[in-house]
Amino acid sequence: MGKPQKYDQILDALQKLLATRDIQSISVSEIARTAGIGKGSIYYYFPSKDAIFEALVERRYKEPLKTARDLAELKDISPFTRMAMIFQACRSSTKELSGPEGQGMPGDAKTQAFLHQKYFRYLISELKPVLTEIICQGIENGEIHFDYPAALAEIVLIVLTVELDNTLLPSTPEETENTIQGLISLLEKGTGNPGGSLNFLKLW
Repeated sequence: MGKPQKYDQILDALQKLLATRDIQSISVSEIARTAGIGKGSIYYYFPSKDAIFEALVERRYKEPLKTARDLAELKDISPFTRMAMIFQACRSSTKELSGPEGQGMPGDAKTQAFLHQKYFRYLISELKPVLTEIICQGIENGEIHFDYPAALAEIVLIVLTVELDNTLLPSTPEETENTIQGLISLLEKGTGNPGGSLNFLKLW
């Protein structure tokens, strides 16, 4: 059963406000006015402004996470191919996190850091068990040789989320290329795969 219309109206309102405003300056009353509903309706669905933002994050990544979970079940496809497909699915959702239609991140550096932290914490925490499962499957069928699948999943996700966003640690295209290539090289060596075999994981 889908979410009520007002639920999405509230999320749309916060997203609209975030396109031009500092999140700390946005009140629940303003969200309600922008959504065209009463303030009491906000608290029927959400206990706080932070809860609204968390729901907005969840909605943003709903489809990529569904893709990830579906891919985890496709055991006839190489684990590395599935990893690459997951990263591609998340890439578009990570771009321009809070600004629709290319408006980009709002606010000052502090606001941007807050927004990115929320997004990335959610993305990494949700994807880590999925990626760990895929790595474990690769270990079981002999395609991956590694003793710490959960740690490997976390390392890969941290590096890629930072590089996908390019805001937390701004990099030139060349620097990004080098970082991704370095990650691929580490994956190849750490998982017992020959050099160059995982280049298809590159996102650029």
